[in-house]
Amino acid sequence: MTDTTVADACIEWYDRNARDLPWRVPGTSAWAVLVSEVMLQQTPVVRVEPAWRSWLTRWPTPAALAADTPAEAIRMWGRLGYPRRAMRLHACAVALVERHGGEVPDDLDALLALPGIGTYTARAVATFAYGRRHPVVDTNVRRVVARAVNGLPDAGPTTTAADLVETAALLPADDARAARASIAFMELGALLCVARSPRCADCPLVARCAWRAAGAVPAQGPSRRPQGYAGTDRQVRGLMMAVLREAHGPVPRPRLDAVWPDEVQRARALAALVTDGLVEPVTDDATHFVLAGDRPPPATPV
Repeated sequence: MTDTTVADACIEWYDRNARDLPWRVPGTSAWAVLVSEVMLQQTPVVRVEPAWRSWLTRWPTPAALAADTPAEAIRMWGRLGYPRRAMRLHACAVALVERHGGEVPDDLDALLALPGIGTYTARAVATFAYGRRHPVVDTNVRRVVARAVNGLPDAGPTTTAADLVETAALLPADDARAARASIAFMELGALLCVARSPRCADCPLVARCAWRAAGAVPAQGPSRRPQGYAGTDRQVRGLMMAVLREAHGPVPRPRLDAVWPDEVQRARALAALVTDGLVEPVTDDATHFVLAGDRPPPATPV
């Protein structure tokens, strides 16, 4: 029989302390939940919420996005970062129209088969949009399980099959309550059981936490530091993307060159954007560029 004491304590805490986020409002569409999950990857809530509202206002359904171009999805993505996510959302919308009549499926295998939808996102949509019983495992959940159940200061660097099995074992048998537990685990990891300076005194699991019982020994070895941004190829790509997003027509190479002084780094950054499919050269000699899907139509012969 599943021991639900961890889930029960987390649900009770969540019911009192959960953040008021728009994609958690009852009745929110599965498409809106899917969009939120893609946007929230590597991006804080405070930046996602206004972008999510704007996106859903413009494209409230997969069919609405699929009818538009990838370039418009990239433009709408703005400065959320990692703009390939916008292209993946567009490809997902097209697939939803072609395979599922424009509806987001509730079946896990069907979700996993969609372009750009990985293990975490598929389970998150099935759980948070449809109330299914699936282990939803992100960095926050892995940290909660590592500490509360396994007595470790943190989980490993990547999600494994063992993480899914361990989290599934904590879920109540009832689908709806299991879904509630999944979001509660995630919220607990985001707000209290954080990587640095966890707020153990406020945690509903403090009395049963294996890590606390073992002395709350911190992780050994150097901690991972967030990757810098200033001066990186990623910053150069972002500057070039800003020029291309604001343009409605081919952008000449000199305008892109103007964003950064280092010629070698500029060329490398632009090549990476083309390789990633975010940017397309308009001419064979690569003198002008556009966002993906924004290439002007060929001239009609006279």
